[in-house]
Amino acid sequence: MRLNDNFHLSYCSNIHPGENWQKTFDSLKENLPKIKAKISPDQEFGLGLRLSNKASVELSQNNNLKEFSEWLVQNNCYVFTMNGFPYGNFHDEKVKDKVHEPDWTTQERLSYTLRLFEQLAILLPEGLEGGISTSPISYRHWFEGDLEKQIAMEKGAANMVEVAFNLHEIESETGKFLHLDVEPEPDGLLENTTEVLEFFENFLVPAAVSRFNSIGKSPEEATDLLKRHITLCYDVCHFALAFEAPDNTFQRLAEAGIQIGKIQISAALKILESKESTSEIWDALAAFNEPTYLHQVTELIDGKVVTYSDLPEVLKKQAPFTELRAHFHVPIFLQEFGLLKSTQDQIVDTFSYLEDNPGLTKHLEVETYTWDVLPKNLKIPIVDSIVRELNWVKSQL
Repeated sequence: MRLNDNFHLSYCSNIHPGENWQKTFDSLKENLPKIKAKISPDQEFGLGLRLSNKASVELSQNNNLKEFSEWLVQNNCYVFTMNGFPYGNFHDEKVKDKVHEPDWTTQERLSYTLRLFEQLAILLPEGLEGGISTSPISYRHWFEGDLEKQIAMEKGAANMVEVAFNLHEIESETGKFLHLDVEPEPDGLLENTTEVLEFFENFLVPAAVSRFNSIGKSPEEATDLLKRHITLCYDVCHFALAFEAPDNTFQRLAEAGIQIGKIQISAALKILESKESTSEIWDALAAFNEPTYLHQVTELIDGKVVTYSDLPEVLKKQAPFTELRAHFHVPIFLQEFGLLKSTQDQIVDTFSYLEDNPGLTKHLEVETYTWDVLPKNLKIPIVDSIVRELNWVKSQL
C-alpha cells in the first residue's frame, strides 16, 4: 500500500507455499483479498511477490500472466517488488544452504532473474519503480579458499552486470525503472557493509565498465548505470546479525553512491546474558531449533563478529556469552519472547533514519517468512499474523 508519497509497504508472499504457479496463485487468491480488506480496504494494496523458478516458468505459459494481471486489477492490488532469492521450493522440505542454489556463478540464476524482471516489467503499474531482491552471490562455506571465492565473485559480478545491462535496455525501451537488490546475509559471500563496498569497487564496477563499453558508454556513465540498476536490499534482521547500526550502513553506502532498493523489515532473536537459570535460556532458544532453514548465530567478540553456521552448533556448545543473535525471522511487533528478546530496536532505528531521510528508498517489505516453523505459542492464523505485522509498521511510521 502507499503509506504516503514516499513509501510502498507490503509483505513478502514467501510466507505462503508456492512451489509452482498454481499453488502460488491459489495461495494469493485465498489470502491476499482478506489481508487487503483488513489493512487497506479503500486503497490499492501492493504485494511483494515471490516466485520460484518453476512458478515463474509456468506464469509465462499459456494465458497465466494476463490472467494474473487482470486478477490484480480486479482486486485493486499491484506488484512493485519481488523476492528472487530462493530459486526452488521454500516450504515443507529442508532448505538450509540450498536457498543459495543455483548461485550467481551459474546461467540458471541469471536466466531466472532476467525472466522475473520481464514479468515484473509487465506487472508493474506505470509511474512506479520495481525491484527484485536476490542472493549475495553464493554461500561462503562452499568455497575452500580465497582464490575460489574471488573466482565466484568475478562470475557473480559479470552475471549481475548482465542484469544491469538488460534493465538499462528495458528502461530505454519502456521507461520502466527496475533494479536488482542484492541482499547480504550471514555466511553469504556478502555479509556486511564493508563486503558490499568492496564488491562494488573491486568486481561490479570493473565488470560494468567493460560491458557498457560495448554500447559506447564511458567508465563514468557505466558506473552510474550500474549503481542505478544494482542496489542493496537492506534486510534489518541480517544487518542486526552483523552488529551494524542502520545509520552507519546507510551513510557509508551513500558516500559510495550505492542506493537502497528495498528495506526488508525483519527481526532476529537476541539472547542476552541473564541472572536467570542458564539452562532455562538454552531451553528457550532450543524451541526455535527447526530443520527447514539456516539459523546462523552471531556474537561480537573483541569487536569482531563471530558467526556459527547454524543454531545446533551453539546449542551443543552452550558456551558462556554476553549477547547472541540468531537468524530466525521472528514476529516484528514483539520485543520479547519469554527469556529471549528480538532485534526490534534495529527496526525502530531504521524507521527513525527513514523519518529524517525519506528519499532513502521507496520499497518497504515485511519479511517474516518463518510462520510455519514458529513455536506454537507464537502462532495465530496467517492472515491475522500478516495484518498484525503491517499494522505495527504503520503505527511506527
